[in-house]
Parts: sequence; structure tokens; C-alpha cells
Amino acid sequence: MVAEREEVTRLLVEWSDGRADALDALMPLVYDELRRLARSYLGRERAGHTLQPTALVNEAYLRLVDQRSVRWQNRAHFFGIAAQLMRRLLVDHARAANAEKRGGGAPRLELEAAEHAAAPGPGVDLEELDRALERLARIDPRQSRIVELRYFAGATNEETAEALSIAVATVKRDWTVARAWLRRELGGSS
Repeated sequence: MVAEREEVTRLLVEWSDGRADALDALMPLVYDELRRLARSYLGRERAGHTLQPTALVNEAYLRLVDQRSVRWQNRAHFFGIAAQLMRRLLVDHARAANAEKRGGGAPRLELEAAEHAAAPGPGVDLEELDRALERLARIDPRQSRIVELRYFAGATNEETAEALSIAVATVKRDWTVARAWLRRELGGSS
């Protein structure tokens, strides 16, 4: 596992340095994890969602390949960016679906899913959550990134701390505060 993480980091650095063949070697190493992320996201979506994990991974991959200005730091950084891209894709997909339905049937997500994947309860509108995260990012960008990594990427506290170069205790504290803030912003639904 450690050797694979180091290999992913090495290939990301080489890709940042302009070696196109590094991307070819990288994708087989990260594809399964990207599919796991996609399945996790889509598992929180409404039943009958038209976007499939493979399509989400492929679209995210195309956007990742297009990230020429990113100086990749490590595996955690890569998956953090991938999580952001998948979030954007799902929000764009939800907006298109809602526009098609003239505003009805917004997809629902469970805010607590990052810690309690099977927790029942009311969902949160994906577009509403996205707007709330944008507001949170203006107030506290780190808390917004923690929510993205924990909720959208399914990262652990330790993985989130590594990706953001902060202490695990800081992640735990900010995650608690950010969830409370979002709960209030989203009208108490969680």
C-alpha cells in the first residue's frame, strides 16, 4: 500500500513535469479508487439516477487530464481534486436534470453519509448543499475543503489531514463545526 502511494505520487510529479507517459502509467493505479469514489457519490443519489459510475469516472478523468496548471503534490492532493471535479459534475448533472424538470425532483443526499453511509433520514438537495459549501468557502475555506474531502471524497480524518497538511485534531474540530454550520444553513436537515 505504501509502495503504491509512493508510486502514485512519483507519477503525479512526473506528469506535472510534462511526462505524458506518466499519466498512462498512473491511471491503472488510481482507476479503481476513482470508481469507488464515483460509486460512493452515486450511492447517495436518488434512485434511478441516470449517471453511472463509469461515466462519472470517465468525465472526471477527462477533466483531470485537462488540469495542466496543477502542480500535483501527492496522492491525497490528486484525489482531493478528483473529489472536487466529481462534485462539480454531479451538481452540473443535477442542475441539468432540474432544469429539464423545471425545478422539480431535486436529487437528495444525506449530509451524514460520510460517517454513517447507511444512516436513514431526510436528504439534502445537492444544489442547495453546493451553494451552502460555496458560502462556507467564503467564510472558512479550510472547513469547506474538509467537507469536500470527508463527504464527497469519503476521506478519513487522517487522509483529510494529509491532503490539507494539518493535524487530525484540526480536521475533527473543523468537521464538527462545518457540519453544524451546514445543518443550520440547510434548515436543520442533515
